[in-house]
Amino acid sequence: MWELRSASFWRAISAEFFATLFYVFFGLGASLRWAPGPLHILQVALAFGLALATLVQAVGHISGAHVNPAVTFAFLVGSQMSLLRAFCYMAAQLLGAVAGAAVLYSVTPTAVRGNLALNTLHPGVSVGQATIVEIFLTLQFVLCIFATYDERRNGRLGSVALAVGFSLTLGHLFGMYYTGAGMNPARSFAPAILTRNFTNHWVYWVGPIIGAGLGSLLYDFLLFPRLKSVSERLSILKGARPSESNGQPEGTGEPVELKTQAL
Repeated sequence: MWELRSASFWRAISAEFFATLFYVFFGLGASLRWAPGPLHILQVALAFGLALATLVQAVGHISGAHVNPAVTFAFLVGSQMSLLRAFCYMAAQLLGAVAGAAVLYSVTPTAVRGNLALNTLHPGVSVGQATIVEIFLTLQFVLCIFATYDERRNGRLGSVALAVGFSLTLGHLFGMYYTGAGMNPARSFAPAILTRNFTNHWVYWVGPIIGAGLGSLLYDFLLFPRLKSVSERLSILKGARPSESNGQPEGTGEPVELKTQAL
């Protein structure tokens, strides 16, 4: 529980709240229909991708810029953060998402609000197919995040923020046609709360959570394994102090901050 007495911990929680607020505000705002006709998929994909890239650059060194409960779950599965930190991150993300959607709702004309860019399944897509699509969308996204955030990589090329933003954009360019490209339970939860529409909402939790978990296992245990013992992993999950984990970055309870120093 030492993290609760840490100022950096609460700064990270605040960063997740405000980052998710901005992400939802700009992402959903760019997805509203202001004129008749089809929605421009490229516009929506770029809006979400650029919003996330901007936020990774802005708060990545503070909290890791997860901005997504599924991403936080992935880091938890990989034993790269404590259970307490993960819970607080997810709570901040959900609250920030609802706050961002509420601000957007209040500043948008009634005729334009519609369903506030609520994620919905394409009429020809079943819930099973939609869940699989969400799994794959989030899987590639988490793989990109783990690879670009990995402090063990020598000589990183390019921008971490842009790489993560492009990965999210890619997911939207494909997923918009199937599920509206959830990829983020907080993004899907916010408009569902404000419109009180939870039809097939579970797809946007189950798919991203499974995809994120698989991405974490694939990267951290198969593609580029982290050689840590069970006791070390348990120590990290319990939030051991840095000195209690032999000074290893993975055991500090604050790995996301260490991972993003080069952002």
